[in-house]
Amino acid sequence: MIIMASLVDYEDSDSDPDQDLQSAAPRPHLELYKDQSPIMSSFLSSSSSSSSVVSVSGCRKRAQPQPAVVRPYVPKRQRVSTAAAQTPETPHTPHTPPPAGARLLSEVSERVRPFLALKASRVELPRRVQCLLQAHQGPVNTLQWSPVDHLSHLLLSASMDNTCKVWDGVDGGRSLRTYSTHRGAVRDACWLPCGRRLLSGSFDGTAALTDAETGQTVAQMDNGFKVTCVAPRPSDPDVFLSGGFSSEVKAWDARCRKVLRVYKAAVQQTLDVLFLSGGREFVSSTDAVSRDSAERTLIAWDFQTTAKLSNQIFHERYTCPSLSAHPLDASFIAQTNGGYIALFSAQRPYRMNKRRRYEGHKVEGFAVHCGFSADGSVLVSGSSTGSVHFYDYQSSRTLKTLDAHEHACVCAALHPVLPAVTATCDWTGEIKIWT
Repeated sequence: MIIMASLVDYEDSDSDPDQDLQSAAPRPHLELYKDQSPIMSSFLSSSSSSSSVVSVSGCRKRAQPQPAVVRPYVPKRQRVSTAAAQTPETPHTPHTPPPAGARLLSEVSERVRPFLALKASRVELPRRVQCLLQAHQGPVNTLQWSPVDHLSHLLLSASMDNTCKVWDGVDGGRSLRTYSTHRGAVRDACWLPCGRRLLSGSFDGTAALTDAETGQTVAQMDNGFKVTCVAPRPSDPDVFLSGGFSSEVKAWDARCRKVLRVYKAAVQQTLDVLFLSGGREFVSSTDAVSRDSAERTLIAWDFQTTAKLSNQIFHERYTCPSLSAHPLDASFIAQTNGGYIALFSAQRPYRMNKRRRYEGHKVEGFAVHCGFSADGSVLVSGSSTGSVHFYDYQSSRTLKTLDAHEHACVCAALHPVLPAVTATCDWTGEIKIWT
């Protein structure tokens, strides 16, 4: 009985557990009687089964029982509805519809579709204005239709208002995309042959490659000078040339954003660049005019070696603000400030054809562009007087003159698929679609 009282007194003690554990000394008489007395052994075993016992340094202590909490079952549906009711309401944000032309590169114009399977026929010339596009806040420098036939309803424009735009130039003239890649005036822009990317050069000193669908900048390279002209290499469109207010023309690789080659000449500005022979050679137009005008006005370069192939191409004292290659023949044309377009061979030694001269328009210091129809039979040029001139490629005679704009018309582009459709722009930012 004395042993039982001692055990019960120890278990019901109200002393602090930490102090008990530190001050309690092992009691060998408990273990002794546990081994010797069957009654004591059965009592200890029954106590351990009815309640939890903590054993520390040979001592046993009963843990305080915790009151059991029984939670009623709540169905899942009721829990979800209750949680939703307790969640604070957030202000509703209205859904913004996708911009017009969200699927820019997957839609085919219903007007273009019937002409995709047809063979190219005789070029027709425009007669009247179909629509007027006014969205640029500055002069428009260049226009170009998409080079992919089923996307040829897309028209690219570059402006001095620091933006490029893509328009639906065939069905209504809607502005589909605006690209604000540059911080300065966009002097030149063009489609890559795949029709999914845009290459542009700006007065902010950069040349940029932009995804036409998403508007994301794929690559942007700092040239260190104002860029006035860019040209992708036909055999490798990720490689391109850029020139501008510098004596250098740089060849860039957009994949690694590095300069591949530098072409240096004793000039102050490059006006335009044009690839020849599938990208093995190119021609640069410069601002160099002197008494010996046969030197440095047009320079032919070897792309791989950066060597000058010829600088005795143009023998007249006029600068050439724009160049364009014939789509089929081995020839190219140069717009001159003499008020005419000169024709050259695209093969060495790049002789000028003195029997063909396309004249009737005026340049007068504007960067007036010139170009060809898809089959190369018709040549088109703007004019500082605001008119558009169409010439026969073979005979060089004037086919038609349009009084297109009140101010200088700096670019005109014939549609590659649709007959008679032509886009023109002027120095005030006005764009017109003719048919």
